[in-house]
Amino acid sequence: MPCSDLNTISAVDFQQRVAEGYDEPAALIDACFTRIADREKDVCAWQHLQEKTECLNGLNASHGAALSGIPIGVKDNFDTQDMPTTWGTSYLRSERSPWDAAAITLLRRAGATIVGKTVSTELAYFTPGKTRNPLDYRRTPGGSSSGSAAAVAAGMVPLALGTQTAGSIIRPASFCGVIGFKPTFNTVPLAGVKGFSPSLDTVGWFARSVDDIALAFAVLTASPPPKIEGLSLYGLRVGVRALPLDGPLTVDTVSVLGTTRRMLLKAGAQVTELDLPANFDALVDVQKCVMAYEAARTLAFEYDTYRDQMGPKLVAIIEQGLAVAPEDYRAAIQATAWHRREIAKRFTFDLDVILAPSVNGQAPLGHDATGDPLYCRAWTLLGLPCISLPIGKGVHGMPIGMQFIGAEGADAKLLSIAKAIMLATHDGSGIESA
Repeated sequence: MPCSDLNTISAVDFQQRVAEGYDEPAALIDACFTRIADREKDVCAWQHLQEKTECLNGLNASHGAALSGIPIGVKDNFDTQDMPTTWGTSYLRSERSPWDAAAITLLRRAGATIVGKTVSTELAYFTPGKTRNPLDYRRTPGGSSSGSAAAVAAGMVPLALGTQTAGSIIRPASFCGVIGFKPTFNTVPLAGVKGFSPSLDTVGWFARSVDDIALAFAVLTASPPPKIEGLSLYGLRVGVRALPLDGPLTVDTVSVLGTTRRMLLKAGAQVTELDLPANFDALVDVQKCVMAYEAARTLAFEYDTYRDQMGPKLVAIIEQGLAVAPEDYRAAIQATAWHRREIAKRFTFDLDVILAPSVNGQAPLGHDATGDPLYCRAWTLLGLPCISLPIGKGVHGMPIGMQFIGAEGADAKLLSIAKAIMLATHDGSGIESA
């Protein structure tokens, strides 16, 4: 196997290099710390970093495990026994949790090396952290999983955990030009993750290859690796649908969406506009209602204790949620259940995958906002597995991702489709180096 840049290599390929004697197990950890030392002062992806010697200590014990030798970043809203947690705030800090979050335990069990905690927005909402987009420091990396997306894009780690309640995996993946995956709701345990909206919160992750996404899926679900090889795009039933249908789309987004459609058609896929009842467009507002109502109650202590220190956007959604009547919340939950049944019928009879924008346009300039999750809200509410793939670029050379949505529970099938699309659009080489 020829020599590869360890800061752009996938975890799967690195393990193959180790197995064939091209690299030592410690090589990737060493390369990642070298890259962090070189770029962290500009990217600011990390809230807390472990010492390299600590990260190297457990390698021998993990030899042969699924993620042995693989350094991973973890968003700063996961509990950790050996690292502080601040939840993206200046007013909350736990030096050591009594436990690791369940997802971190599963990663460690598989031999992963947790390099550190990545920057989160305030309590995983909209107030930005310190992280910059590694492709253009003037731009936002997105949020709320900003540090995790940026760390993967900058070559600091090959994998990083985040969470999504509206668009916090898909949006930063698109802005930073990496792959972001949000599995089916409630597939990966949330124990030990600071809650925001329990009906929406989902553990997700970032990587530079679909193979790595699949490897992490197997580990985080304590299941055998999904088989994602050999799928043909020929005959694949693709429905194109943005939610909301009448939302704004930049010229760049329209162009990349058109390029993606043409690629799928050339590969033999059946690509059609997905006709959904008009009330599906209302799901954006339903998601906002559910998120606000639940956040106001989940964060009751934080609001009562630290309101004066909270960012105005966080205060606003909590107070908005306090104004939502319980009967309106129950109506929103019932509407969600109905729409889930309806979309499940489409996947049963008409669809294999849905194509939609990940976000509207490229990463915005400035650091006072993280971008709009508009085109993620409805799919998150429906609990469907979603993956953002770095398909194209805008006029300023910044990446624009396309979102592919699968049926509930069909995560392995979605990953197979994503792998085939990446092979068709990138000749199997994944994404470009940051």
